[in-house]
Amino acid sequence: MNSKYINIYNNLVNLTRNKDLYKNFVNQDAFSDRLTILLLHFAFFLKIYKKDNSKNILQDIYDYIFRQLELSIREIGYGDQSINKKMKDYINIFYAMIDKIDNWEDLSTEHRETLLSKFIDKQSDPKYLAIYFEKYRQNLINNPLNSYLKGVLKP
Repeated sequence: MNSKYINIYNNLVNLTRNKDLYKNFVNQDAFSDRLTILLLHFAFFLKIYKKDNSKNILQDIYDYIFRQLELSIREIGYGDQSINKKMKDYINIFYAMIDKIDNWEDLSTEHRETLLSKFIDKQSDPKYLAIYFEKYRQNLINNPLNSYLKGVLKP
């Protein structure tokens, strides 16, 4: 497997480790919660970079990220049958995320909050999360894909 996309994966993992994302939005900081946040980051990543980059590169990145996720699930100790089911579930969630955020920039803050609450177990106001992902989207717009390929960026 080509490891030239490891920096992108590490960037997504670093963003996912932001403790502020978990303070008010999940019952507990579990692997599935972190994976959901990671998938949201990745969905925004693909949304922004699909316009100006080769589909082959983005497909390679997609394949690499999901292979890494599968390896992480294996490390937790799931069996082969469980892994296949879990990966299918996560891929379906991911495609739902991509579908929902497709017109993100046209949505009001309230609609963004509602959209995110479909994927995140919220305990309080999801406004923080909507603002966070808008800032993340702007950061992606302002940084070329090459900057993510070359190194780990600061969140």
